[in-house]
Amino acid sequence: MGVKTVFAERFKSARLMNGFSLQDLADALDNKLSRQALHRYEKGEVIPDSEKINMLSRAMKVSPDYFFRTTKVELSDVEYRKLSKMPQKDAAIINEKTKEYLSRYLELEEIIGVQNEFDHPLREFPTVTEYPQVNEAANILRKKWELGKGPIFNIVELLEDKNIKVVKLDVAEDFDGLQTFVNGNIPVIAFNSRKANKADRIRFTLLHELAHLLLKFGDISEKQKETLCHQFSGAMLLPEETIIAELGAHRNKLSTLELGNIKKQYGISMQAIVMRAKSCGIINDHYTKQFFFFIKQMKWNIDEPVEYNGVEESNRFEQLLFRALIEDQISMSKAASLSNLSLAEFKKAHQPMY
Repeated sequence: MGVKTVFAERFKSARLMNGFSLQDLADALDNKLSRQALHRYEKGEVIPDSEKINMLSRAMKVSPDYFFRTTKVELSDVEYRKLSKMPQKDAAIINEKTKEYLSRYLELEEIIGVQNEFDHPLREFPTVTEYPQVNEAANILRKKWELGKGPIFNIVELLEDKNIKVVKLDVAEDFDGLQTFVNGNIPVIAFNSRKANKADRIRFTLLHELAHLLLKFGDISEKQKETLCHQFSGAMLLPEETIIAELGAHRNKLSTLELGNIKKQYGISMQAIVMRAKSCGIINDHYTKQFFFFIKQMKWNIDEPVEYNGVEESNRFEQLLFRALIEDQISMSKAASLSNLSLAEFKKAHQPMY
C-alpha cells in the first residue's frame, strides 16, 4: 500500500474518531487549512508537510506517526444491540477509537513477536436458547479456565491473559459495550468507561459481552438473548453452588447487609445477586419484584449503598511496551507514539524509572 493511501486512510480514521466533518476539522484548525485542502489529503492526492501534520495531530489528538502506521485493523460486523438508533457519527467514533487502540496494540505484539492465538473455550458448546444452558456454559468456562468456584479478582486481566483484547472507551453514554473479531481471528471486547464507571459494572458488562462473543444463540428474540447474556454474567460471577453456600437453597427474604457483603467479596452488584438468586430458585418471582420496588424507593438502582473496591484493569500493553523498550526493540519516541503520547509526555510519565 502506497504512503499516500496509508495517509489518506489514517487521516479519515482520525477525523471520524473525533466526530469531525471536514468543515469541523477546518474550524478546529482555525481555518489555517481549508476544507478543500483537507479533502485532498483524505482523497490521497497530497501528503501535507511535517508542520501541517503536527497541526493535524494536535487537532485530532493523535501522534504524528499515527498517520503512517500500516498495521491493518479490520473489524468484523459489530452489532450495536439496543442501539439501532445510534447516530452513524457516534458509531464511527466507537469503531475508529477501537481500531486506533488495537492498531497500536497489534503493532507492539508484532514488534516483540508475541503469539496471540485465541483458543475458543466454548467452540463445541451447542446452540443456546434457555437459562440452564448458559448456566452450564459458565460452569464449563470456569472449569476450562481453572477459576474454581470463588471470586474472580480481575476480569480485564483474565480476558487479556486468554488473548481477548479489552478496549476501554470514553464515548457517549448510550453505549454499553461491544464485541467483535479483528482481522477475522482476534477477539475484542470494548466497554464504555462513562457507563461502566464502577468496577462491578465493568465486570458485568465484560462478561455480558463475553457471552455474545462465545455463545451461539438459537432462534430467539434480541430481548431473550440479552437476558441470557445477563444470566451468563451472573453465573460467571456467582456459580450456583457458591450462591447457595452463601444464601442457602431457599429463602423467603434477603437482607441488604448480606447482599452488600457478597457484593464486596464477589464484585457483583446487589441487584444482580438478587436476579441470580431468582434464577437459581432461591427466592421467588413475587419477592424479587418486591425487592426491586424497595431498591427503586431507596434510589439504590443507580448508587447502591455498598461499593465493590476491586481493580479492573490490565497492564499487559504497558508490560509489552516496557519490555520492547528495555530490549532496544523500539526507541523512546516509538514507545511514546505507541502510547499515543508526545515524547515529552512519555518522558515525564516514565523517565524517572527508566
